[in-house]
Amino acid sequence: MPKEPISVMIIEDDEVAAKIYKQFTHKLDQFSVIATASSGEQALELLQIFTPQLILLDVFLPDINGIDLLWEIRKKYRTIDVILITAANDTETISEAIRGGAFGYLIKPIIIDKLLSTLKQYELTRIQLYSGKVIDQDKVDFLFHTNNTKNVREEFDEMPNLPKGIDKHTLKTVRNKVKEIKGSFNADELGQIVGISYSTIRRYLEYLVSCDEMEVEISYGAIGRPERKYKLKNSQK
Repeated sequence: MPKEPISVMIIEDDEVAAKIYKQFTHKLDQFSVIATASSGEQALELLQIFTPQLILLDVFLPDINGIDLLWEIRKKYRTIDVILITAANDTETISEAIRGGAFGYLIKPIIIDKLLSTLKQYELTRIQLYSGKVIDQDKVDFLFHTNNTKNVREEFDEMPNLPKGIDKHTLKTVRNKVKEIKGSFNADELGQIVGISYSTIRRYLEYLVSCDEMEVEISYGAIGRPERKYKLKNSQK
């Protein structure tokens, strides 16, 4: 495995989102963001100058669909790996991403822990591929994600039908983070911990309240409107 940092290009038209991805990617020592592009045209121009090892790619770009750009990259730059980061959660787009050989697919609003774990998984995959000239079936299963088929199936079987706007992966992350917090907290506090917006975290908290997993306390301060504080019910701790 090469000792040099894994070079990363970010293709994202949302400037704030691009800065967030760059900031947290740089928290991992083995990654280095060397360029960002806000459009498909900019990305293709940059690719004529240098070839990154990994691209973090949005689907909704101002000039080209990210999936079309993925296929263009596949035709001209076969050694580049791609992780999609997008709000697109339709099966057609996800299917095309799989066919296009995307390493990962993260649905916005992005969960920082999920981004970091995906990058770490990518790094581990590269280590496995560069550790020798031949590998055994167990490592092949790991690389092709075929060793956890049973666990994935069980997870889907156990997950109830969720309402619109509630993603099962995000919900799992929120549940895990809530269990780590002692006492009550507001939506803004949890949103900063998880790394997603206030409106989104509030939606998940209210869903957990509706499931009778959490309860709400109304805090009346000296100034402003009453504040909603959340905490796990005793039976859930």
